Amino acid sequence: MIYTVHTFQKLPITLQQAWDFMGDPKNLAVITPSSMGFNTLSGDDRKMFAGQIIVYTITPLFGIKLQWVTEITHVTDKHFFVDEQRFGPYAFWHHKHFLKEIPGGVEMEDIVHYKVPMGFLGRLVHPFLVKPKLDEIFAYRYNKLVELFGEFKPVNA
Repeated sequence: MIYTVHTFQKLPITLQQAWDFMGDPKNLAVITPSSMGFNTLSGDDRKMFAGQIIVYTITPLFGIKLQWVTEITHVTDKHFFVDEQRFGPYAFWHHKHFLKEIPGGVEMEDIVHYKVPMGFLGRLVHPFLVKPKLDEIFAYRYNKLVELFGEFKPVNA
């Protein structure tokens, strides 16, 4: 079974500022909860580009350290990029990041399609372990981006 996470966030920054921040692989550590034990091993020495391989370790559950290898497969400057897991904790991971200029700032949209490993057992624990952990990670990221860039306030018409 393929699961989906779909989030939106508006920030009071320019499209260029959002792209510069989101397009720098070093910032992934900034917007990931410290409880995840996120550590980049290689691939974060350049701005994002198609074909880029980023290798890092995470400790998502029960203190178990895992290696995750991501490839940036598509990049359209200041519009979107896609990262796909090549090796890691999921049977499948495809994450689309979209940026759109809006009055007063930028809107970010994330669409993640993923499949948990271990067949029936993975599907069984998904609602109790995997989904809550992903919700926690995206909530942390949302709050961290507000902390870094401020809260979006709609422009009055």
